[in-house]
Amino acid sequence: MDLSMPGSLYQSIAVRLEAEVCTITMNQGASGNTITRVLIDEIGHALQACETSARIVVLEGTPEVFCSGADFQGIARNRALGGALADHVPDAMYEVWRRLACGPFISVAHVRGKATAGGIGFVAACDIVLAEEKAMFSLSEMLFGLTPACVMPFLMRRIGLARANYLTLGTQAIGARVAEQWGLVDAVEEHSDNLLRKQLLRLKRLSKAAIVRHKQYTNGLDESFARAKPAALRTNVEAFSDPQNLAHIERYVATGRFPWEAGA
Repeated sequence: MDLSMPGSLYQSIAVRLEAEVCTITMNQGASGNTITRVLIDEIGHALQACETSARIVVLEGTPEVFCSGADFQGIARNRALGGALADHVPDAMYEVWRRLACGPFISVAHVRGKATAGGIGFVAACDIVLAEEKAMFSLSEMLFGLTPACVMPFLMRRIGLARANYLTLGTQAIGARVAEQWGLVDAVEEHSDNLLRKQLLRLKRLSKAAIVRHKQYTNGLDESFARAKPAALRTNVEAFSDPQNLAHIERYVATGRFPWEAGA
């Protein structure tokens, strides 16, 4: 299995393959594991390789942050250079989430720390979600005039429209235990590394053929991801192209002030 990027090394993730279990670790914790073109391209490359060589894919972040969503720093930087959406990759991001949901492997999200905004998309797309007790989950997009358009189809599959709307409109974080009650998380323990180890012991008993057959069958039962994609991408691009939203993002990056807060 070749998990090296052509001509270069992975920059934003670490990948380990052992006994047909591929662990993909987002390891840019200092920047919050934000969603950049590099991150999406690298995870997409790794998942493509996993389709033939892995039975289980574990996606995790650092102990402090799983993924904090859109790269506001990058958006502000690109705006200053005249390219507001130069590093904005909703189509590729949606396809990575679709591959996690529908690919011929069992996808496991291992969440420690915070999963925010687009980070919830990675969580909701996975077949199984395991969380550390201190993990927190939130959709904060609406605070900046944005909307989690691409996240919603995956999140609604997990927790339904009402809960997805509550997370979106409420913008408040929920803890791992509440997320478990809602169905966003499947299991929680204080030490999630041990939880993951126990889960993998059972999952590794399943054959690749059985996994593929099951995923193909369940994918055929629900074609909502394909149906929702055009509207999700259109809404996402509209929100991230809105000059007022971009101004809010730029001000937040420069001053740390939210849109409703006064001051320059």
